[in-house]
Amino acid sequence: MPTARFRLSASPDNDEGNRRLDVCIAEGVTGLSRSAAQRLVRAGAVAVDGVVETRPSRRILPGVEIRVEVPEPEGETELIATNQQFEIAYEDEHLLVVDKPVGLSVHPGPGHETDTLVNGLLAVYPEIREVGERERPGIVHRIDRETSGLLIVARTQEAHALLSEAIRERRVRRTYAALVRGGPETDEGVIDAPLARDPRNRQRQAIVDGGREARTRFRVLERLARTTLLELELDTGRTHQIRVHLSSIGNPVVGDAVYGRAAKGPGGLARQFLHAAGLSFKHPISGETIEMESPLPADLQASLDAARRE
Repeated sequence: MPTARFRLSASPDNDEGNRRLDVCIAEGVTGLSRSAAQRLVRAGAVAVDGVVETRPSRRILPGVEIRVEVPEPEGETELIATNQQFEIAYEDEHLLVVDKPVGLSVHPGPGHETDTLVNGLLAVYPEIREVGERERPGIVHRIDRETSGLLIVARTQEAHALLSEAIRERRVRRTYAALVRGGPETDEGVIDAPLARDPRNRQRQAIVDGGREARTRFRVLERLARTTLLELELDTGRTHQIRVHLSSIGNPVVGDAVYGRAAKGPGGLARQFLHAAGLSFKHPISGETIEMESPLPADLQASLDAARRE
C-alpha cells in the first residue's frame, strides 16, 4: 500500500492556514476526493505528526506533516445482485435491520465479490445501489463474516447520513453475546485500549500506542466451568474490536482462531462464539426508539448448553 507524505503550507485563501484534515488530504494527494479522504481518516490510515488521527474535521496548521496510506487503485466493478439467505428483523421505507447469518460477508471483498449481504440486498432492495458508498451501498456499520446478528441498513441517502452520524456520535447502542475462555476477574468493566493494524501482521488488528480510540464494556451473564458468557457493549466500533480486547485480558472468544485458539468450542462449535444480539437507536426520520433483539442461533445455543454440562 503506497504512502503519501506532505507538509501543509499556508493557504492563500485562509490567512490563518487553518484547514480541515480531509480538505488538506484531498488537496495534497492527487486523485483523492474529499469523501475518500474522510473514509481513510476514519479507517485509521492517516497520521498527523506521527499520531493516528480519526477525525476528518480536525483543524490543521501550517508545517504539520500528514501521512496517508493510500490503497492501491482498483478497477471499477459493478455490484451484482444475487440471491442470499438472511432475515429482515425490521423494515420501513427508510431503513432495514438485518439479522445476518454466520458465514455471510457484509460487503464484497477479495474472494467474496458476489456472495455477500450487499449482493443479496440489491436483489430485493435495488434502490440502495445509490445510497452511501458505491462499494458498500446502504451499509452504515458492519459485523465480521463469522459473527452473526443484527445490523442496520439505510434505504435512502438521508437515512444513511443521519444513521452514520448517530453511529459516530455513539447514539446507537450495540450489544453482543460472547462465550469466552476463562473469565474476567470482575463481573463488569471497561476495556479501554487503542487499536490499529498489527505492525507485524497487516491482516490483524492489535493494541497500538497512538491507534484509534477503542472502548468495550463487558458484563458477566453466567460463569461456567471453563468459560464465561458475557454481554458486551461497544462505545466505539473498530475492526475486530471485541475480539482483540477480550484476547488482551486473557479471555479470547471461544472458537476465535485469529486472536485466540483454533480448537473447537463446547459441543464441537466450529466458529467464533460472537453474536450481535441487540440494537437500540432512534429512528433517523420519525425519532421513534427502535429496540431489537436477536436470540442465539442454534449452533451457539447448543454450544452454550454443552458448556453448561461441562
